[in-house]
Amino acid sequence: MSDNWTDTNSISFGTSRRTVEDLSRILMACLETLVAAGEVDAACRFAGRACVTLRHDDPQAEQRFNVLLHRLTPRLSW
Repeated sequence: MSDNWTDTNSISFGTSRRTVEDLSRILMACLETLVAAGEVDAACRFAGRACVTLRHDDPQAEQRFNVLLHRLTPRLSW
């Protein structure tokens, strides 16, 4: 899996709120699956990316990923 990512990921290109909500739920389920598989670090990295992507366009969705990050952070092995 590539870790390349650019900051050109605004969701304001005609994406409906319903689509964003559906994709957020799908991503959240994927992150929870990563956590269950012991990949807490990867889940945190992706949740952080979701926060950055959503923070201006959908603060409510961003908050869900932020909560997940705070819940998972204590489980990281620094």
